[in-house]
Amino acid sequence: MPDSRSQTTTGLPTKIDTSVAHEARVYDYWLGGKDNYPADRALGDAIAHHIPAIRTMARANRAFLGRAVHYLTSEAGINQFLDIGTGIPTAGNTHEVAQRLDPAARVVYVDNDPIVLAHARALMASKPQGKTAFIHADLHDPAAILRDDALGATLDLDQPVAIMLVAIMMYFRDSDHPHEIIGNLLEVVPSGSYLVISHPTADFDARAMARVVASAEEAGITFYPRSRAETESLFAGTELIEPGVVPVVTWRPNPGEDATDPESAWYWAGVGRKP
Repeated sequence: MPDSRSQTTTGLPTKIDTSVAHEARVYDYWLGGKDNYPADRALGDAIAHHIPAIRTMARANRAFLGRAVHYLTSEAGINQFLDIGTGIPTAGNTHEVAQRLDPAARVVYVDNDPIVLAHARALMASKPQGKTAFIHADLHDPAAILRDDALGATLDLDQPVAIMLVAIMMYFRDSDHPHEIIGNLLEVVPSGSYLVISHPTADFDARAMARVVASAEEAGITFYPRSRAETESLFAGTELIEPGVVPVVTWRPNPGEDATDPESAWYWAGVGRKP
């Protein structure tokens, strides 16, 4: 098993600043985790004031990640994953879902939060047949991810890879060139690779989402919801698999989940295949 201390940190700060909210820790708070601080909880509560169901929505987004990984491993034959914007480890991490189906699955996790770095060992509890690694890097600089030794040491980039961008692209405005960033990632993986995206949207309640954006920006966190068409555009260079970009709870739901209100979680979600 790789040693988290040996992974490249790409020059990012490794000291945790508890006075400033961080998106990974706010998400951890909504999921009922314990690795968060007053600033994170304050922002989480402010957003929950505008969207009382935010915790349910966060769980729905997490459930989508599990279903997407299950589909990719069991139906698409993918056993390599690049999971960017990993967040703090919780139940159902990408490698856990994938390695239940294929013990030889390999996963590279990427996050820029020092607290995720501190928990990297939990992300690297790989089955002996597989392999996992953690890169402390920021998606705003995709080149730093792609040149990290841990990437090539863990994944075979000559074979298909699933790029996981679950609830991460809302931290990128259009001026941050998100299409170019995603394009850079897709460029290094071969035909048959996949792109997984979930993205918050204002399509279901524009007024409430506007207040969420204001709360996040006030806390110093960029938050940029996108419409269905805008989310679909992030899949440029891939072919969307059925059912396309849909409300997150309706993307290939498990048996018994079909009755869920499609607008109960304000995310669009989809999976694309690189031709």
